[in-house]
Amino acid sequence: MIPTDDTDNTASAGCPFGAPAAPRHEGAQLDFSRDMSYGDYLQLDAVLSAQHPLSPAHDEMLFIVQHQTSELWMKLMLHELRAAVAALAADRISPAFKMLARVSRIMEQLVHAWDVLATMTPPEYSAIRPYLARSSGFQSWQYRCIEFMLGNKNAAMLKPHAHAPARLAEVEAAWRAPSLYDEALRLLQRRGLAVPDSHTQRDWTQPYAASDAVEQAWLVVYRAPETHWELYQLGEELTDLEDAFRLWRFRHLTTVTRIIGMKTGTGGTSGAGYLKRMLDVELFPELWKLRTDL
Repeated sequence: MIPTDDTDNTASAGCPFGAPAAPRHEGAQLDFSRDMSYGDYLQLDAVLSAQHPLSPAHDEMLFIVQHQTSELWMKLMLHELRAAVAALAADRISPAFKMLARVSRIMEQLVHAWDVLATMTPPEYSAIRPYLARSSGFQSWQYRCIEFMLGNKNAAMLKPHAHAPARLAEVEAAWRAPSLYDEALRLLQRRGLAVPDSHTQRDWTQPYAASDAVEQAWLVVYRAPETHWELYQLGEELTDLEDAFRLWRFRHLTTVTRIIGMKTGTGGTSGAGYLKRMLDVELFPELWKLRTDL
């Protein structure tokens, strides 16, 4: 569905050198009065009419598009994460690898999205900031679902969605469900590794607590990867994902600091200070600690 060049590479006969090439349609359909077109399939009229700057500032369009496209990538990320969690729970580990690899690549797209937003200077952001009121990416319900699915559970983060019952139900479902790492550890236990019941039959709404016993189970895998190849690969897929997520958080911090310095965020957080604290959060702690202990 990527648009292609429909022009010939040679100039028309009799035209001077360098004249525009003559059109060549090569049988492509040109009449869509009765058939679905590219724009119809992607509902581009709805997508491209969803940008409504509130300020007269030129740069607000950049701000809106960057955040809207990030939300679209997060929608795909949730689609893949939910499928990966379900696959691990059903002992379908091979399909989960593809899904997790895709999530890591999506994270790379989100990391590079900050490069575009970073072209906004402090005066340019200051021109649109009053129009944002109290809205903030901190309130993204999709991002909160991703955090919960990756194991960073915090009941207080349900409150920003209390005004929208349907959204609250979706975020709360992610909060109450086993995380991706929880399902990975349950899989390890089913494969005969000594993962304690305290980490496979627990209150999923509570933050994950690192365990020496869990690390020992992973060490068994990493010391004999040829014997536990699928679990070894799973460990590396999870490490790739957290690595990419850390890069996203770091790039978020540097972009915010570049644009607003240490000012308070529009949503009421400490801004860069809050983002710095988030860099210390480890999602899969044993997979990082074992590298020292191997």
